[in-house]
Amino acid sequence: MPATDSKNVHATTGTPDGSTAQRDRQPGFAPLLREMAAEFLGTAVLIAFGCGAVAQVLLSHHGNGEYLSINIGWALGVTMGVYVAGGVSGAHLNPAVTLALAMFRRFPRQKLIPYCLAQLAGAFAGSVVVYITYRDALNQFDGGLRQVLGEQGTAGIWATYPQPFLSPWPGGLIDQIVGTALLVLCVFALIDRRNQAPAANLAPLLVGAVVLVIGITFGFNSGYAINPARDFGPRLFTYLAGWGSEVFRAGQGWWWVPIVGPLIGGPLGGAIYDLLIFRHHPSEDSRP
Repeated sequence: MPATDSKNVHATTGTPDGSTAQRDRQPGFAPLLREMAAEFLGTAVLIAFGCGAVAQVLLSHHGNGEYLSINIGWALGVTMGVYVAGGVSGAHLNPAVTLALAMFRRFPRQKLIPYCLAQLAGAFAGSVVVYITYRDALNQFDGGLRQVLGEQGTAGIWATYPQPFLSPWPGGLIDQIVGTALLVLCVFALIDRRNQAPAANLAPLLVGAVVLVIGITFGFNSGYAINPARDFGPRLFTYLAGWGSEVFRAGQGWWWVPIVGPLIGGPLGGAIYDLLIFRHHPSEDSRP
């Protein structure tokens, strides 16, 4: 999720300041690899805190937290992830955000796939961290027999699954489109310096607040994935780590919804913001 105004994003590398040329002369990763590393680490931090919050609540049988603590865990996980990566890559941490920035904020389109791959890999790595940390608690909870859903289901620690009443189409897709559209709309407002954008060091807190309010208001249906990497990376991890192919069959084949829905909703939210706000800013010359 971008931590800075798109006007300050370097036109070539997508980094959030104009000091790219000086930094490129220093030893280290090439510019794109540096940005991918930041997206990887920022997304890993996001997933470690977010999925860790779910693990603590579920595996303690709600003895160590409730739904609100999960909301707060995800929100602060986003905040910390943005602080980790924001000064290097802009901290998108979400393919839906990257796509919207490429469509509406001149983010270089040749970086779209590399950023998304880095985010997916980071989400997978964050999932591994949670699993290693809570492996003994998982075995105590389910006796070592991994189940996706049900009373001893634990796959929901990592990926999202819908309520029994929610079908992938149209209800589930609408759920993900709406949640992600609200996310990107608010992010666009937060990085719009001609509106009321906060200082750069406060933006991560407010991006986290956006995730918090989405979880509080739109989390019931399916757990507010609103991020293809956040859902598919952990889902792929559970497939490989013992939960099996049921992670793709559960919820009437739910797995595609948190991918397609956000990739529609992100650009939709950006388009709505631009249509009603961004395009109608007065010119600099006309301001008193």
